[in-house]
Order: sequence, then C-alpha cells, then structure tokens
Amino acid sequence: MSLVLTPLQRIPLIRHGDDLADILLKSLRETSLDLQDGDILVLAQKIVSKAEGRMVNLAGIQPSQRAIELGEQTEKDPRLVELMLRESSEVLRSRKGVIVVEHKLGFVCANAGIDHSNVMGEGSSNEEYVLLLPENPDKSAKELREQIKRRAGRTVGVMVIDSHGRAWRNGTVGICIGLSGIPALVDERGWRDLFGYTLKATIVAAADELAAAASLVMGQAAEGTPIVHVRGFPYPLGEGSLAELIRPKDMDMFR
Repeated sequence: MSLVLTPLQRIPLIRHGDDLADILLKSLRETSLDLQDGDILVLAQKIVSKAEGRMVNLAGIQPSQRAIELGEQTEKDPRLVELMLRESSEVLRSRKGVIVVEHKLGFVCANAGIDHSNVMGEGSSNEEYVLLLPENPDKSAKELREQIKRRAGRTVGVMVIDSHGRAWRNGTVGICIGLSGIPALVDERGWRDLFGYTLKATIVAAADELAAAASLVMGQAAEGTPIVHVRGFPYPLGEGSLAELIRPKDMDMFR
C-alpha cells in the first residue's frame, strides 16, 4: 500500500463567495495532477469557512452578561466569548486563556473552533476579525464533491479538517470535521491478524487518521497550501458522516 499526499499549489487567498471547486480544479492542473476516481481531496476548514462567509468582525458583537463574566474569568475578549457561546451547546471547562465547549456540531473543542490566525478582514484592522467553523461541514463536503463530479466527471471523496487539541496529550493534531464519499470509521472487528487472532474491538477512525496526515502536509503557518490531494487510501470509498466520529454522551466516561 502506498499513500501519496500532495499539497496543491497556487491556491489564492479565499474570499466570501469564491468557487472552491473551480479553484481546486485549476490548482490540480497547475500541480500537474490528473484527478482519478477514488482520489480524496482534503480541505482546511479556513478556506471553506471563508468561502461560506463565516468571517465575523468583533466590532459588531455585543457581549452578553454571561460573556462578560466568562471573559473576565478567562482573560478573553468578551466579544470573542460571546461568539463562543453562540457557537456552542455547552461550556464544559474554562481557565485563564481557554474555554472548552461542546460545539453545536457535536464535538468537544477549545474556544468553539473560532480562529484568529490567517484571517484578514476588509476595511479595518485585521485584529478585529475572527473565523467561525462552517455551519454544516458534511454538507460543504458533499456539495463540493458533487460539483467536482459534474465538472470533472470523477468520483472522489472530500474531507474538511481542522486542528484540535487533545485531552490527554500535548499539541494539536488534524481531525476531520466534515466529509463526503469516504468512510469516517472502518470496523475491523472480525478481521484476522498475522497470527490468526480475530480482532474483537478494533474500529479505525480512518477519516481522522487521514486528516492528521493531511494536516502535516498542509502546515499551520504561512505555507499557503490548504488543499491536499490524496491517492492510495487503503479502504474502499463510501459514505460517512461527522456524527460517526463523535462518541455519544452516554458512552463518554470522561466528561
């Protein structure tokens, strides 16, 4: 098995309303890649959010009393905290510098996934602008996949990824927050290992594994490569969803 990840070149700065399918297909040509059935395209959350108009100017946010109080406790801008509250279903933990929430999309993350890096506003100080996660990343991935099918005639998988911290380990890692045309989980229970032992509990988070690999290729700073082309995914393509990756509350022993 050979898994090849190639960052696409010459991706412009994405703005609200940009046609990501058109940009992606042009970049494939400029990177000298011929799209094939079974390929996967992994997109950084930022460009999806920007294209969908998820950039917010903090100057227009009026914080609630709860946001003001939580902002004081965590030493965060109360306007930013207000957005975190709006994007979340529950605040789980907070301390100086960080607020951990259950996002409306269902997963647990710091600061509701709201990002300040590589975000440029229009008409005023860049420091006032932040970027929210896509409202429905599964839908975003599905629509992009369908556009690629119509325009390029290829059946591919599409994934949207973001960088998240982890409860028991230091550092961030790429995870899948939306997908279409690829499995989120691969159930290997019943498979046999090299010595004939039958696997009894192995369910692979294949989408998250690929997200981590793609994130490593993308980089986190000024690389300018927010789309990665993947060939050689070791599992058959098939429908998956973000919901499959999220552990139900009644099975969460650590919350």
